[in-house]
Amino acid sequence: MKDIANVYFLGIGGIGMSALARWFHRNGRLVAGYDRTPTSLTNELQTEGIAIHFEDGLEHIPQSFRHASPDTLIVYTPAVPKDHQEYNYFLNNGFTIQKRSQVLGLLTRNMFTIAVAGTHGKTTTSSMIAHVLKNAGKNVAAFLGGITQNYNTNLLLNDPQSPDAPLVVVEADEYDRSFLTLFPDVAVINSVDADHLDIYGDHASVQASYNEFVKQIKPGGTLFMKHALPLQKTTDSSVHVFDFSASAKAAFRAENIHIANASFTFDFVSADTKITGVSLQIPGYHNVENATVAMAAALSVGVTPEQAKNGISSYKGVKRRFEYIIKNPYLVYIDDYAHHPAEIEAVLTSVRALYPSKKITAVFQPHLFTRTRDFAQGFSDSLSLADQVILLDIYPARELPIPGVSSQLLLEEITSAEKMVCSKNELLKELNKSGVEVLITLGAGDIDTLVQPIQENFKKKLAVND
Repeated sequence: MKDIANVYFLGIGGIGMSALARWFHRNGRLVAGYDRTPTSLTNELQTEGIAIHFEDGLEHIPQSFRHASPDTLIVYTPAVPKDHQEYNYFLNNGFTIQKRSQVLGLLTRNMFTIAVAGTHGKTTTSSMIAHVLKNAGKNVAAFLGGITQNYNTNLLLNDPQSPDAPLVVVEADEYDRSFLTLFPDVAVINSVDADHLDIYGDHASVQASYNEFVKQIKPGGTLFMKHALPLQKTTDSSVHVFDFSASAKAAFRAENIHIANASFTFDFVSADTKITGVSLQIPGYHNVENATVAMAAALSVGVTPEQAKNGISSYKGVKRRFEYIIKNPYLVYIDDYAHHPAEIEAVLTSVRALYPSKKITAVFQPHLFTRTRDFAQGFSDSLSLADQVILLDIYPARELPIPGVSSQLLLEEITSAEKMVCSKNELLKELNKSGVEVLITLGAGDIDTLVQPIQENFKKKLAVND
């Protein structure tokens, strides 16, 4: 990486890609890139001085990146289609071209690495760990899969002048087996539910890939694994293995979990440590579990119990992870990235616990035709926890439509008293006549573009009612 002067990104607006782009830019490299559509994140990158274009064409590639050289690196995401003109130009003309995950593996290879894996909870847990370490004064860098509310970024930079060697926190993404480029000192595995079956084919292959990831923990390293996960613990006896839970008698666990003033409080317990009265600014039983393993990981690298408690208590969350958009006595509006049945169940179960007497309306945009097909019954069951369900059309991302697979497929099995399929253009009208009390928008597609219009719509209504 020291010899690289120019870095070009195909898919620069992705949350993981943009973190890498920021790292190279802030470390003095010339950075530019392509993405399909402008977003608030690409706007931020452009404001920071990174050139970005949104049309696929060789004429748009900046002059500095048109000729292959040893000091030029092309980074791409697997989401870029194989017929992409720029991708094929770089691929066929002698450029050094690597996936985002490969570059992340190279950057972290010689750094003490804490890697967070799991089909759910990666972004929240990794950002929790990064915040606890930074709050405790550790020399930390972090490549995150979301915009942390504490720092308003997906990248934390370590201090190169610090006498302490840096700790780096990364998300270990199982998509496309990307996490197998990482060799962590500390690994966290939150879950191994079936997902990305368009890549893996079946759940057994997902589990096999996680078992390979476990084998890549460095000798003498540490593995924190959710209680009762169906994984091989390790093949290296020098690796320290611990389980964690918010509901079972695990090595690291949360006890005395209770809700007060719509917030979660718990006690952190292990064989030799008890930290009482840990409070969370972000709600959710699943986040109690994320906080438990975040504290365990932080303690394993020298953070004190008091620092761990203070770090979790001051953690503000990640954008689009149980993010409160509106919170007042008349209306609660929460936005969440949940796009898998287990994630939706976790969110809606927590919302029901927080607001047991309120009508809960869930607006869900399914993500990918294959995921919708593979987990149709799971989606319908988890969404049925809401009193009212509004389904948007499927967000296709990298896929072409599949005959017979649509939001209607989910609607038929949802048991909520009120349910419908709605276009994005008609959503505000439907919400205005629905008697909304607690609203949750869910999904990983472009549903986030509706958050601001929904917020403005309800603020106007609240102002009129006042």
